Amino acid sequence: MRIAIAGAGNVGRAIARELLSNGHSCLLIDKDPAAMKMDSVQDADWLMADACEIASLDNAKLSDCSVFVAATGDDKVNLVASFLAKTEYGVPRVVARVNHPKNEWMFDSSWGVDVSVSTPRMLSALVEEAVTVGDLVRLFSLRAGEANLVEITLPANSPCVGKRVADIDLPEDSALAAILRDGRVLTPKPEDAFATGDELIIIAAAAAEPLLQQCFAPEH
Repeated sequence: MRIAIAGAGNVGRAIARELLSNGHSCLLIDKDPAAMKMDSVQDADWLMADACEIASLDNAKLSDCSVFVAATGDDKVNLVASFLAKTEYGVPRVVARVNHPKNEWMFDSSWGVDVSVSTPRMLSALVEEAVTVGDLVRLFSLRAGEANLVEITLPANSPCVGKRVADIDLPEDSALAAILRDGRVLTPKPEDAFATGDELIIIAAAAAEPLLQQCFAPEH
């Protein structure tokens, strides 16, 4: 898979290294000569250019890419580059970095963004997930907010403790993806019984989240 990454700073280079190690082809784009640290990611292709200019993206052959990642430290650049990648080149998957939480609302399909990644929000979600029992925590948004990855740790008074997975009627537009128990990741099976302290990983539409809270921990 060919992936173009706008922004060759620490974040962009780290993404490229990870993707290259997984067998993908990566192109790093940055207009700052100081960012052209080609020796740091030798297996990547490099292009010194402005990712907000059509001519630059033509040179990058963006239409041949399966994924575009806007990973600069400037939200305005990430939005414009994402918009061009989606509307001018039809890149199937556009992922954008959100640097400032106040700008999160703009990173959606109207700007060509399929998935936005906000580091502050992810960190706060992980903190909540680590210390919260019985409250539904949103970890990550998928497909521009159409669905979310959420987590809930079952308290002792959960009505689901002791019941089998098959006995629980999950809300519409939700699916139990995994159960984390005693350091293990379990694929949910109909006969599996829920236990106190189970961490449930669920994919759900936003509208289903209050119903999930009621299902697994209504007293919280």
